[in-house]
Amino acid sequence: MMATKRKVAKKLEPRKRKAGAPPSVQVAENTDDVRRLLKLLRNIGKPIGVRMAALQSLGAAAFSVANFESVNADYIAALRDVSTDSHEQLRRRALGILMRNKDGFAQKKLLNGLKDPAKALLPPEKALQLLGNDVHAEAYAAARAIVKKPPNKEAKREALRLLAADARSAPLFEKVLRDKKELRENRQLAASALHSLNPEKLQQQALKILKDKKDYSDIKATSLTALEQFGDDAALGKDKVLMQSVTRFGAAKAPAKYKQTARRFLSKYGR
Repeated sequence: MMATKRKVAKKLEPRKRKAGAPPSVQVAENTDDVRRLLKLLRNIGKPIGVRMAALQSLGAAAFSVANFESVNADYIAALRDVSTDSHEQLRRRALGILMRNKDGFAQKKLLNGLKDPAKALLPPEKALQLLGNDVHAEAYAAARAIVKKPPNKEAKREALRLLAADARSAPLFEKVLRDKKELRENRQLAASALHSLNPEKLQQQALKILKDKKDYSDIKATSLTALEQFGDDAALGKDKVLMQSVTRFGAAKAPAKYKQTARRFLSKYGR
């Protein structure tokens, strides 16, 4: 009997492989196989490649093994255990699975890490990406704090992406869009967010940007597109300063695609 158990357990571990090759992924056929894989996943004495392979097998088993719901609680408990493992790659994968399942434990851990870097299980930008799977008010508050005092540019970008669904953040996006010292990618993110959150505010900011001789061509092109979509046709056509600014933009040393945007805008409003 013991020999049979050892044989089955061995089957669930990745077979020997050539140097540099990834561990093979074993298929779990029943809940007993799943339980053995869970033990393998939790076993910190095993190589990380073996444990990662076990995690991958468990992910497949969740969809293929009959009666998986009977071991699902053990699966979630194991994921929570390894979400604080010493290996970042394993932590990230486990937290990702938990967050896709809207797990409160994982969300709390990620939020705590954003508030106190000493408790962080992942870099802030990765934590923000995962929190986007199940956003609550506390996540928005943490993201706003990151935007205000970003630990790095990647974290700020991910915080802005998360906040794009938060109506209360519209004033923040207005500020980012108008700030010429801000990264252009972040300004484009701000324009996109305002497009959804408050199109009227996007139009107002677009007018200011187009009349600013010193702003960047790509931001002006985005502003032109916003005005075409949301602008008041009659009001825009009568705005002489705007029309002069767009004419100047269309004749400036800008990429051809931006000039085409300007010509299309002028054509629409009878110029």
